[in-house]
Amino acid sequence: MDAPIVATVKAAAAETQALAADGVQRVDARATNSAATRSDYVARVPIYPKLVHGRWRLLKWIGMALMLALYYGLPWIRWDRGPNAPDQAVLVDLARERFYFFWIEIWPQEVYYITGLLILASLGLFLVTSLFGRVWCGYACPQTVWTDLYIMVERLIEGDRNERIRLDKSPWTLDKFGKKSAKHLVWLLIAAATGGAWIFYFHDAPSLAASLFTGTADGTAYLFLGILTFTTYSLAGHMREQVCTYMCPWPRIQAALIDSETLMVTYRSDRGEPRGPHKKGQPWEGRGHCIDCNQCVAACPMGIDIRDGEQLECINCALCIDACNAVMKRVSLPAGLISYDTPQNIERRKKGERAHFTLVRPRVVLYAAVLLAVAALMLFGLSTRATIDLNVLRDRNPTYVELSDGSVRNAYTVKVMNRAATTRDLHLAIEGPRGFSTKIIGVVDAKLPAEITVEPDRMRTLRILLTVPGANLATASMPVTFKVSDGSETRTNATVFLSDGGAR
Repeated sequence: MDAPIVATVKAAAAETQALAADGVQRVDARATNSAATRSDYVARVPIYPKLVHGRWRLLKWIGMALMLALYYGLPWIRWDRGPNAPDQAVLVDLARERFYFFWIEIWPQEVYYITGLLILASLGLFLVTSLFGRVWCGYACPQTVWTDLYIMVERLIEGDRNERIRLDKSPWTLDKFGKKSAKHLVWLLIAAATGGAWIFYFHDAPSLAASLFTGTADGTAYLFLGILTFTTYSLAGHMREQVCTYMCPWPRIQAALIDSETLMVTYRSDRGEPRGPHKKGQPWEGRGHCIDCNQCVAACPMGIDIRDGEQLECINCALCIDACNAVMKRVSLPAGLISYDTPQNIERRKKGERAHFTLVRPRVVLYAAVLLAVAALMLFGLSTRATIDLNVLRDRNPTYVELSDGSVRNAYTVKVMNRAATTRDLHLAIEGPRGFSTKIIGVVDAKLPAEITVEPDRMRTLRILLTVPGANLATASMPVTFKVSDGSETRTNATVFLSDGGAR
């Protein structure tokens, strides 16, 4: 065991020297991240996260690859909706006022489905956070994914942590200029691809891509491409952890969602303390397993020390777990000095009790119940949604017109919507007061009931006059029901017929 310990101590010394060269000594880093000494804003100190290998790093690589493939690839997936509809699987079609998601088509009047989706996403995030802490921030947040991608590019071009620190501290040379230029060029290409992929969600991707490269695209496409390229390059390349610390509200919100039983990346102080360098031949009795090698700090993309306890900046990426496990392996100690654990488990072990994870807790049950309820409502709505819609608006000025023969007339604007991809012949009828008559404005000799034709994905508007003889005016307000049907699907809309209420 002596040789691995010596190697680890030497690695720790080299790491400390690198930190000192970078002006970020371990003690200063702890002071900076202390809640008692941290000011509202601290000028950014460059962070050089070290590449680690292990289960959680591999999981982050896989997650990053899948999410980037999903983001860049979705606009190119085709979905046949018929001859009169776009064939892009996911499309926000502003010109046609539609949102397409594979087999689902959302109209502007159905924006509540988008609201429901946002509510589901929020509740899902609440539930996951109450169970596992900030796993969204550590693995799936776009800021985390693109920052991880930018750091990967930086590492491939400039080298790992120590090489990057030395490169930044060295004077400008042709080699340094070449590496820096290559890095920023790749960053800009990634940012442009990111911005381009986003605007593809609002236009037909193949057509827009061709027009972008030929210079024939609309000016707004280039404008938003430039804005999104700039924001991606700035946030992922230069601001990085400051976005999470100062711009994102989620670190503050999560404090209300977690409790002492939440499973988070945790330094097991009951096992690690008292910490200190482990010298050759020194026994482990009477001391903790933490050898104070600082590898967890070197691996952290946020530049914090997980041993300082729960911190606002920690995104639960678990890279410190992989870094610490590698050290534990070298010194022949069990892995898991830093691991997913709960604060309550630390207290249990200190008291000699058995550690366990309490899954069912009041907040977890509440979030899960509300999540399931909203999901059930949305599924029910989607499964029963009609492809025909009927909207009736009665004229309010004038409320009614009294004719020379004593009869009273009301006017209605009737809108019939066909959400299907084919033209449909629909039967429009009306139920109203006894003895009524109707007339469709603009159509000679047309009255209800009538057969009307509505084109696919279109709304047809009709002006209808409803007249009731004076002798049949029983009350000032009488029910009227419009009905439209294609034989298999029927929609109704209830309204009223108004008069002075006096029979003539």
